[in-house]
Amino acid sequence: MLTSLKTKLAGPVLAASLALVGACQSNPTKQETATEASTAQADTTAKKPLSEPLISNIYTADPSAHVFEGKIYIYPSHDIEAGIPENDKGDHFAMRDYHILSLDSIGGKVTDHGVALDIKNIPWAGRQLWAPDAAFKNGTYYLYFPVKDKQDVFRIGVATSKSPAGPFKAEPAPIAGSFSIDPAVFTDTDGSSYMYFGGLWGGQLQRWQGGKYNPNAPEKEPNGNVPALNARMAKLTADMKKFDGPVKEVVILDEAGKPLLASDNNRRFFEGGWLHKYNSKYYFSYSTGDTHLLVYATGDSPAGPFTYQGVIMKPVQGWTTHHSIVPIKDKWYIFYHDTQLSGKTWLRNIKVTEMKRRADGGIETIVP
Repeated sequence: MLTSLKTKLAGPVLAASLALVGACQSNPTKQETATEASTAQADTTAKKPLSEPLISNIYTADPSAHVFEGKIYIYPSHDIEAGIPENDKGDHFAMRDYHILSLDSIGGKVTDHGVALDIKNIPWAGRQLWAPDAAFKNGTYYLYFPVKDKQDVFRIGVATSKSPAGPFKAEPAPIAGSFSIDPAVFTDTDGSSYMYFGGLWGGQLQRWQGGKYNPNAPEKEPNGNVPALNARMAKLTADMKKFDGPVKEVVILDEAGKPLLASDNNRRFFEGGWLHKYNSKYYFSYSTGDTHLLVYATGDSPAGPFTYQGVIMKPVQGWTTHHSIVPIKDKWYIFYHDTQLSGKTWLRNIKVTEMKRRADGGIETIVP
């Protein structure tokens, strides 16, 4: 969910520079001209987006997708132009409500079901309604959301509905023991449900070391040769509204079985965790934040530990990257976002593309 004032050299700038060099060369041969044309065509193909935005009437991000009642439902953030300057705390991500989207099939028409939950209807909320997730159990749909309370501390709340499209009614208080951002709920084949959550920098995870919020903690996570800060997880009670036991750390190990270090920015957890299961293996995927990758690790239990495996998706246009992974009709799809419509990292648009696996269950890297 966060942003940075960093910018990256865009492909079109590089392409323009190469074109200028080519224009300065005199009398190219026919073979050279043909080669240049072929290369230009290849470049154009390579830069074609994997997917077009699923919806353009509003800005959306952080898509959490599920198949409910035979349809695909997406629970995204609803980006707005709040007029707040960019900073590493993400204050300019000042979202105030959720719109739920649905479609009958991949590539089908997307329906915007309108406002499903507004911040003004969450009794304990202060500001910044960030990336949500949803679940279904016991005939009820649950919407999990992070929002800062009136003391400006991120907590996670839950709202319920009898329809996957909402509207949802929020519980009067946040989930006891919850903190930080990016809730993602996974229900295992035995019916047990677990929530994964946490995010660094503006997500405040670094302020919860020791299990208690420290308002004077640094704005960013520790650096250097110390263990990285990891996501958190907790089992949910049968009514899906409380934690059933203590909050635990989601430990991610390297190939030698040692915890990833804080300095390992290309592999360590930053935000946007998601869990799915394939062939009895648990896949914990997440964003590396300031290095803009979506990566994954695998384990034999919903609680981990998980061993790092590789990159799912390389950087998208924009600073943030956030996803969900869903099986739909014998294929796997990854829902994600970029900034194709606006070019502004706080005004994003959601997309979807197929995610493929190798014979060993490993995930093939996607290059946007």
